[in-house]
Amino acid sequence: MTTGSSTQGIQIRTRQRWVGDAVELVSSMRFAISLLTLIAIASVIGTVMKQNEPMPNYVNQFGPFWFEVFNKLGLYAVYSAWWFLLIMGFLVLSTSLCIARNAPKMLRDVKSWRDNVREQSLRNFHHKVEWRLAGAPAQVAPLLARQVAARGYKVKLVEKDGGTLLAAKQGAANKWGYIFAHAAIVIICLGGLLDSDLPIRFQQWFYGKEAFAGNGIISQIPERYRLGIGNPTFRGNTMIPEGATSSTAIIPQKDGVMIQDLPFSIHLKRFIIDFYSTGMPKLFASEVVVRDHETGQETAATIKVNEPLIYKNVAIYQSSFEDGGSKLKLVGYAMRGGADSRFDLAGEVSGSTALPQGMGDYTVEWTGFRPFNVENMNTAGNGAGAATASGDARAVNVGKSVNRGFMGDLDKHLGSSAKSVNTKDFKNVGPSLQYKLRDKTGQAREYFNYMQSLQIDGAYVFLAGMREQPDQPFRYLRIPADDNDSVAEWMRLRAALSNPALREEAARRYAQQAIAGGREAPAALREQLQQSALRGLSIFAGDGKVTGFIAVTRFLEKLPAAEQEKAADIFMKILNGSMWELWQAARVKDGLEPVKSDEAHGKYLQLAINALADAAFYPAPVFLQLSSFQEIKASVLQVTRSPGKKVVYLGCLFLVLGVFSMLYIRERRLWIWIKDGDNDGRSHALMAMSTQRKTLDFDKEFEQMKTRLTGTSGSAS
Repeated sequence: MTTGSSTQGIQIRTRQRWVGDAVELVSSMRFAISLLTLIAIASVIGTVMKQNEPMPNYVNQFGPFWFEVFNKLGLYAVYSAWWFLLIMGFLVLSTSLCIARNAPKMLRDVKSWRDNVREQSLRNFHHKVEWRLAGAPAQVAPLLARQVAARGYKVKLVEKDGGTLLAAKQGAANKWGYIFAHAAIVIICLGGLLDSDLPIRFQQWFYGKEAFAGNGIISQIPERYRLGIGNPTFRGNTMIPEGATSSTAIIPQKDGVMIQDLPFSIHLKRFIIDFYSTGMPKLFASEVVVRDHETGQETAATIKVNEPLIYKNVAIYQSSFEDGGSKLKLVGYAMRGGADSRFDLAGEVSGSTALPQGMGDYTVEWTGFRPFNVENMNTAGNGAGAATASGDARAVNVGKSVNRGFMGDLDKHLGSSAKSVNTKDFKNVGPSLQYKLRDKTGQAREYFNYMQSLQIDGAYVFLAGMREQPDQPFRYLRIPADDNDSVAEWMRLRAALSNPALREEAARRYAQQAIAGGREAPAALREQLQQSALRGLSIFAGDGKVTGFIAVTRFLEKLPAAEQEKAADIFMKILNGSMWELWQAARVKDGLEPVKSDEAHGKYLQLAINALADAAFYPAPVFLQLSSFQEIKASVLQVTRSPGKKVVYLGCLFLVLGVFSMLYIRERRLWIWIKDGDNDGRSHALMAMSTQRKTLDFDKEFEQMKTRLTGTSGSAS
């Protein structure tokens, strides 16, 4: 029986010791510092890596392998990751235990006078002094007490061991600094947890709420994807076109979105936007009317950046702006085949439109529209890899680049400029349109076209941008503007180049014009020139896979190296002449007069040939040109309920008080032991001082106190 009791007692003590060791570890300084280090690392990751982006963006940036690794670690939403919230929870627990263990002792120390000190203990202090005073201890003690109190100390006199002890203290509130600072960490972390997505996760765990990953009308989305107006904390966005109303906010989730119902509706009367000369937004604001669902009361307000509207503890911020579904009208041009066909098309931003029959099984997804774009025109031509048709065989390889530059670096088409250029000439280059062409397999490429022609390198061209992936820059095809400031002539020439019959007609015309100004010439020579011209046009037109200057280069590379330069010069001269005749033949076919042979049209033809070569790198069945539009603006508002914000403010106040107390309030303790002297009517005094941090200021204060007290009488030692 005794043995069993002893064993049970050992087990209880072992468990108690284990619990005590665990509490000691969790509440230790090293544990808290480790947690703060992890939070700092997570914050760096959350700052460097863009948070809550669409998942395809991360796949394109990191690749499939690292995307999965980072996704498992929750790095795409660090501040709502389970491990980050767990660290925050442990930090709250650690700091709370630290406060619970140390705060009572600190508070007792604040109240304590430490009057249990002995005379011999005072003699061991570094800062001490002894002296003799005239008068008995009962007379001297009140005098010394008044002098010490005059220096700002609180004083207490205690009779003990045949003498009088004067205990004094100053700056005891320094201990409150530690309590405030540690409490601030707890309060700020609690505020952060209150404003985290824990309430939403709680509803997902216990109330069956889910993220919505499909498409649909918000009002028809089922209840399990919606959060009620009683949700204590949320942060979502709502996009409202002009004249429209919204009573919900969209909360992004890792696997979809959740719909947050609001206790009011927001009606956007008008969206206001103003720009700097650089094209950057200077001001954007929303004139709204908020209607309370409970009372029906309507409140008009203007929401600006950094000037939110606070309504029923819900803050409405001006976040950004988008297109609200602008109405677009376009002219489409076929980019394949030998037919110069065009068609009208209409669309709406954020909507989709199927291409007409005969243009392929494609759907146009209208993704963006801007009524104007301000660009730095002095960077025109920098980095533009325009293909040349100069007759130099070494130049034909340039056609591989598809005019990657627009004004230096137009791949960032909004407000971009080449950094190497110091002189800036910002101009409005007109409206732009962004869309995707998606085929029947679901594959899509993105396109970016400007409505108006732009002057680049001394010529007016229409820019047609294209990219395969969202993280890639746009590459631009330059289509020269004709006499009517349109792409019609280039489209006619493109179709003619793909038409074998017109190529034969152009070759015949070239052979006739090239021989002695059109006079009669031997049939063999004329036939030879005609075949050379036809072969040049056919090589340039290509086989659908290799076209343009790449096809020309491959043809020339088959010749002996010594003959390539001369052959290239002859080839390009024949090609230029044949293309001119092809243009004229196409116009005659369409019932138009031939164009005048002059320098302006010659330059146009060179630009057209360059664009035809580069068109191989513009894999689109059609070219869509914006003809007119009706702009509809939309405001993006961020709607938040943040009960933790005031808690965080309180924590910040505590932190300021705590840091101020620890840095600027110095705790000092002073003791004076007073006892009878050697029966000569004089008293003996022993003074000692201490502080938590020994500084030069404390040394100076001790000397001043020593001089003040010992100056009353006698000599000090």
